[in-house]
Amino acid sequence: MERLFWTKHSEAKMSFYHLSKQRVQRVLHTPKRIEEGIAPNTIAIMQVAGSQKHPYEIWVMLQETKTRRKIISAWRYPGRTKPGQPLPEEILREIREVRI
Repeated sequence: MERLFWTKHSEAKMSFYHLSKQRVQRVLHTPKRIEEGIAPNTIAIMQVAGSQKHPYEIWVMLQETKTRRKIISAWRYPGRTKPGQPLPEEILREIREVRI
């Protein structure tokens, strides 16, 4: 299992959006969508949350290395977003292999 490294920025954002470390880890474990991150060499992972009347998404931006996963930021987005640019299939395969 890869170690998680939490940046000060991610901890501040989690506090601001009332997200716990366990909730962010749940997003990492069972994402609904995986896309390329805005920053270079990053991945954005999303999970749908909330209710049908008040939907929101929880997003986590991370950077993966061989030894650890660096959590850069986490935030709560109100509503639903349209899918952006997905990750290439070969990178998705690598992520799934590492998780197993």
